Amino acid sequence: MTLGWDSPSDVSIYKVDAQSGAMYHAGSGMSRRSNKKGVNWNVERRYEFIEFRLYWQGNINRSDLMEAFGISTQQASKDLTSYIEGRKSNLVYDKRLRTYLRGKNFKPRYFQPDAAEYFAQLQAVEHGLVAEDQSWISFFPGFAATPIPARGVAPEVLREVLSAIREKTALQVTYQSMSRPEPTARWIEPHALAFDGFRWHARAFCQNDGVFKDFLLSRIVEVGDQADATSSAENDADWHSEITLEIGPHPELSDTQRRAIEMDYGMVDGKAEIVVRKALLFYALKRLGLDTDPAARRPRDQ
Repeated sequence: MTLGWDSPSDVSIYKVDAQSGAMYHAGSGMSRRSNKKGVNWNVERRYEFIEFRLYWQGNINRSDLMEAFGISTQQASKDLTSYIEGRKSNLVYDKRLRTYLRGKNFKPRYFQPDAAEYFAQLQAVEHGLVAEDQSWISFFPGFAATPIPARGVAPEVLREVLSAIREKTALQVTYQSMSRPEPTARWIEPHALAFDGFRWHARAFCQNDGVFKDFLLSRIVEVGDQADATSSAENDADWHSEITLEIGPHPELSDTQRRAIEMDYGMVDGKAEIVVRKALLFYALKRLGLDTDPAARRPRDQ
């Protein structure tokens, strides 16, 4: 792939997508749409579940709703009946199979189909983050994922870092860096968490070095006292700025190979744009294999 980027610009803190914030338990954060006028939130969640099953599986019945939400037969029947009103083309009842099937003109109103969301649920089950019966998926195809090495983040460390973020305080930690043979004590002021694709970091102001930087949670050996912060998260310019990466197929690939790469990355007109915080630019380039000179690798490998 080739790469270019725009100049960074100041932006406000990202809004957390409800879906990614609570993907790993039943029915959490699936919807990206606002609550429909006049519809109870709990009912809307069940409507969303109905559309999820219809879209991905092609059918839905009362028992599905009863098992997923712990509701009565009467309530499940009521939900299906009320959903059908005004959306008769979305599903039809098959008397032979005794189930509702997705209609030919199915158009979801409460659920926004997203392949990435579906894959995320499969990964959550594969990695043991959620049990199969807690997922909205009922039919699981054969699937597997490459294993991810376990990261040694102590829950006590994460708890104290979260506390410091919440209370906006400084935290004394003993940290093992790559540059020093022994762990050293330092004061950090964490304000956010960051994931580089493999490891979790605390984004924090380092009182020792006087700059905002990343601290791997797995390298925090010990947590000490809290104290008043000396800086503010608003001053972390790299965290609040974004870079737009523009990637494209390696120019030395054949036309067929370039088309394959364009399909892999959903490119339009031979390019795709990826927005990333400036603070995470290094990790993004590394994950994309763009942190080295392209000439050092074969075009197909690059």
